[in-house]
Amino acid sequence: MRIIEVFHSVQGEGPLTGVRTTFIRTARCNLRCRWCDTTYSFGPGTERSVEELVLEVARNRTAHVCLTGGEPLLQRESVDLARALARDGRTTTVETGGSLDVTPYLGIPRLVLSVDVKCPSSGMQGHNRWENLRHLRRRDVVKYVVGSRADYIYARRSLRSHPTVATVVFQPVWGSPAGTLADWVLNDHLEVRVMLQTHKLLWGDVPGR
Repeated sequence: MRIIEVFHSVQGEGPLTGVRTTFIRTARCNLRCRWCDTTYSFGPGTERSVEELVLEVARNRTAHVCLTGGEPLLQRESVDLARALARDGRTTTVETGGSLDVTPYLGIPRLVLSVDVKCPSSGMQGHNRWENLRHLRRRDVVKYVVGSRADYIYARRSLRSHPTVATVVFQPVWGSPAGTLADWVLNDHLEVRVMLQTHKLLWGDVPGR
């Protein structure tokens, strides 16, 4: 696999926020979101074997692993890695930009899918693979990164036209007014979670944290 970095931290996003986690960041991405905060992951990375990565996770002694990017689904070995981590007793969250097919991951034990739906401020909303949402389970997550009122309206409409049983998270673009987003959700009585990027609150916008 082509890997940018492996690091030990706490999960900063989604329902597992605060949980000690080993992060495996894969190289390359097929999207170019305007507000992307991990553009350094677009590079070629370093070749690492599945076996090496499983051993590194074991050294960190974390029950949870986050396979992120870039875009993990671009690399076929990511399925093999997720299976190997499951055999080793780890729970793996696979974070994907939402443009590629998630079905190869559905049969893997102890795996959680975190699927983005791209809103207009990303510039990538035309790449959303809507059929992914109907495959998701209650333990999975759908994430909308919201940077404007137009994004919020897009996300709200998407929830109606593409319902899902997965947990829905609305996350403000870093630096945008999070309280305003929370007010919109409260005013509309939406059944979603408004969540911040906790790792940035702890350490700032620092790679590998």
